[in-house]
Amino acid sequence: MIPFRQNRSYRRFFQSESITAEQLKMMVDAARLSPSSRNVQPIKFYISNDCEMNSKIYPNLGWAGYLKEWDGPVEGERPSAYIVLLHDTNISQGYSCDNGIFAQSILLQAVDLGFGGCMIATFKKEPLSQLLKLPEHLVPILVIALGKPKEVVVVDDIKDGDFKYWRDDQQNHHVPKRTLEELIYTPEK
Repeated sequence: MIPFRQNRSYRRFFQSESITAEQLKMMVDAARLSPSSRNVQPIKFYISNDCEMNSKIYPNLGWAGYLKEWDGPVEGERPSAYIVLLHDTNISQGYSCDNGIFAQSILLQAVDLGFGGCMIATFKKEPLSQLLKLPEHLVPILVIALGKPKEVVVVDDIKDGDFKYWRDDQQNHHVPKRTLEELIYTPEK
């Protein structure tokens, strides 16, 4: 199967399934080799596969905005690793779209290695910066939670304009997507 079809936003994992430092470096290398706006490459990476550090990173993260009743994965279903994307303001004052490009490359490499993940843009910036002991010029911009997926993600067509993801009674995670026909613009003749 093509990796991008397996690349979903997974939010529950087999926490005991570890990801090695070498595998995390392979994911970062996929980002490093990706296109960068103006080739400036102003993003650095903090990696963690340490259980103690992961438990300190976890409470700083927001997990699923549309699932109001869910506080995030429970112990045993939490990520076994994180990659935090850091904007190096000494290199450039902006990072254009590099964070999205790099995050997608990381997640595609993760899928290729048998893992999955979730990009998390909702997090407590100052506490996370302090926890990671970041110098002032390294600003966290995105957290990628990683692990062996424990949930099933189902892609559905959007119905009645409702694009919000949801969970069914079996806790399968449903993600409505616009149809291909809706996305491709064809001018009227």
